[in-house]
Amino acid sequence: MSGQHGYGTDAPPPEDAHRNNGPEGPAVDTAVAQPCEAAVFPRTRRGSVPGSTLALSVRDLAAERGGRPVFADLGFVLEGGEALNVVGRNGAGKSTLLRVLAGLLAPTAGRVTLDPPDPDDPDTPVSERAHYLGHADALKPALTPLDHLGFAADLLGRGERGSGRREPAATTPAEALDRVALAHAADLPCGYLSAGQRRRVALARLLVAARPLWLLDEPATALDLGSQAVLGDMMRRHLDGGGLIVAATHGPLGLDRVRELRLERS
Repeated sequence: MSGQHGYGTDAPPPEDAHRNNGPEGPAVDTAVAQPCEAAVFPRTRRGSVPGSTLALSVRDLAAERGGRPVFADLGFVLEGGEALNVVGRNGAGKSTLLRVLAGLLAPTAGRVTLDPPDPDDPDTPVSERAHYLGHADALKPALTPLDHLGFAADLLGRGERGSGRREPAATTPAEALDRVALAHAADLPCGYLSAGQRRRVALARLLVAARPLWLLDEPATALDLGSQAVLGDMMRRHLDGGGLIVAATHGPLGLDRVRELRLERS
């Protein structure tokens, strides 16, 4: 990991930008990534929160899995209050991109930064300023939702790590469960919960320790329509507070301030 608050190798800013103005509504910014082919994403103030200073910058990013290239020359800039919806068919590299951003997979080239750096600790990496929600809910069957959320709050800290602010998180574990409509199951072992309920416990982790960047891999998996509405409300509130979201999905996020990055394999 190089740099004070990012990782990867230094690279010049992206040079090309693509923008689609579709007939069905507002323009949606798109980028297409293929192995060894350039794909860039333009920086814009559209949709950002007034006065926001946070910016996630990805430059010339490349990654491999099993020695095979997944994407290369990928770049975009996302500002506070914006969401990026990463779309593409299975195997295009959506989950790989999120894992690179989360620090779980080292890129083979490129650079990722979240600016400005934490004023209290300029060396804080992007991964420690982010929440990562993967395909697995990471819940122990014998522990209750309150157990899991209490542990997450203690481990991650309730202040906004990496944002320079020290306010407490907006919700306690009990309040977070109420937000995802699981207050009635707070003391029930997770082994007794349905798949959708377990997913809601995993989503509640986003609320007990505030971090500016949310990395969400298929966040609506196993959720019914009511729970999808709850997820949408969570994401909107995070963006309204100046946060950033990068989500991998197979459909729309249902947000107003959302842009699109399309990954395609050749």
